[in-house]
Amino acid sequence: MNMSFYSAAVGAYQQNLRMNVQANNIANVNTQGFRAERVAFGQLMNRDVNGIDGVQLPKGTGTRVIQATPDHSTRGYIDTGRRFDFAINGKGFFALYDPADGEISYSRDGSFMAAEFLVPPEEGAEPDKDGEEPQPTSVWRLSDNEGRCVLDPQGNFIVIDLEDKDAPLELGVFDYAIHEGMLHADSSRFVATERNGQLYMGTGEVKRGLLEMSNTDIATEFVKVIESQRAYGYALKMMQTSDEIETTINGLRG
Repeated sequence: MNMSFYSAAVGAYQQNLRMNVQANNIANVNTQGFRAERVAFGQLMNRDVNGIDGVQLPKGTGTRVIQATPDHSTRGYIDTGRRFDFAINGKGFFALYDPADGEISYSRDGSFMAAEFLVPPEEGAEPDKDGEEPQPTSVWRLSDNEGRCVLDPQGNFIVIDLEDKDAPLELGVFDYAIHEGMLHADSSRFVATERNGQLYMGTGEVKRGLLEMSNTDIATEFVKVIESQRAYGYALKMMQTSDEIETTINGLRG
């Protein structure tokens, strides 16, 4: 197979993947707590060949996207004044517990709300004096907008008193020594992996009535989009040229 055509095809596909990451960054420029991703490339199989005067020249099959690493820098905060908006000044994440599957994820997006949850009766609870079976009880907890519960520093749910919604709330701030390798669950949430090490209490301070802005730099992202578009165009031109050469050589055989 024509190696130049293959390398160009791989390059075009990888630049398309890079543009997808940049498009996602731009789409989340106004998403609270969003962490923009930076694409890293790695070489595919390659080897050195002998050139003129014994110079070793690399020969391979191009590059590929090896990872999209989130940038965990902070760009600023928005003062909303809302009672259930929180931001972390410093390092750390809010912890979110998903009752549906027990997953714990981490986020810098502190746009929370008071949500009602039904708590099943305790195991072994006896019927009341009228013989009625115990029923689930309703409790209000601090939650994100998708049904997950925010955890306090002890890992417990944060209960909201509807009679005093302005009462102080203690939100947990958690962190990992290594942020690289955290999986981007959605726009603002991360799931930890073994690469991140041991979980510990973060040093950041929780501020009420503030929200952290997205750290997407729109100017930087547009520059990277232009770079990817040009690299994609060069790869397509290389594919076209390689195909024309192959067609010409095949035509000479007759």
